[in-house]
Amino acid sequence: MKIRKLKETAADQKKLWAGLNDPEGRIGELDAVLFGIAYDGGVSFRGGAAKGPQSVREITYTIAKTTEHLESLEGFRVRDLGDYHGDDRNQVFEDVRNLVENLVKKKQFFTMIGGDHSVTIPVLQGIDRAIGEEFGIIHIDAHLDLCDKMDGDDLSHGSTQRRALELEHISGLDNLSFIGIRSIEDQEYDFLQDKKPSIITAYQMNQMGVEKVLEKVYEQMKDYHQVYVTIDIDALDPGFAAGTGTPQFGGLNSRQLLDLLMGIFKLPILGFDVVEIAPELDPSKNASFAGRKIITECWGHHWRKRGQLLRPAVLSDQKS
Repeated sequence: MKIRKLKETAADQKKLWAGLNDPEGRIGELDAVLFGIAYDGGVSFRGGAAKGPQSVREITYTIAKTTEHLESLEGFRVRDLGDYHGDDRNQVFEDVRNLVENLVKKKQFFTMIGGDHSVTIPVLQGIDRAIGEEFGIIHIDAHLDLCDKMDGDDLSHGSTQRRALELEHISGLDNLSFIGIRSIEDQEYDFLQDKKPSIITAYQMNQMGVEKVLEKVYEQMKDYHQVYVTIDIDALDPGFAAGTGTPQFGGLNSRQLLDLLMGIFKLPILGFDVVEIAPELDPSKNASFAGRKIITECWGHHWRKRGQLLRPAVLSDQKS
């Protein structure tokens, strides 16, 4: 297993993720396991997402152990494994498949930070290896990622969900929910001509509102006991996350995305990822800050379902 160990000292590792990181935590006994995949060789345009995992990680030292709802994450135990990396994509992807298969078999909730969106492919393959039933995928992105190949590469960042359709426990497009879409490739258009995918564009999201979108997602995912969520940071409008390789104007705003995720986590989510953060494409690192917020809020949603979050008295008599 070729994984880049955390650069931080043992003492500093414990300060990661608002001090929630437990470097000695045992898989299967933690609230979350986190790992990065520092690879962006699957991009069709601008690179830089290989630096995404570390760019998010390094801005987690000073944040508070709370959610935006002023709930406490004190006691939440996460183990940051570091980053998978290397020039041999096949080996990196196989290592990731093996890790995810192990995590899912141990019923360990997990978070992955990319990397370009191709790195979600081995994650989905690892899930598929581990379970014996159909599962759902929620794909929040500006793009469908249903290309068979891009520039001759069938493991490109534009092929993520096309490869998902080949999995044993994904029977078809009914397993996939696409949200935030506002771009389509010619080959995707041709591929979908005789099909009925569940696509909610960014425009439709704005017109429908988050609540109506969630109703549609709940109906589609109601029969799955396990659901995976993949979040391309370019689902957000570039005004909220400019540091990404293929930004698309007219995306979700930050409030829409956070409200959407809060609702989605009422489903049986087994893990999630945040990908395509390319910090050097935006000096303000807005995309990195957005990724960090998304991750910690999703941890809060995961813990809330288990009745673990503590709320301060100032909000104890108010609705969420």
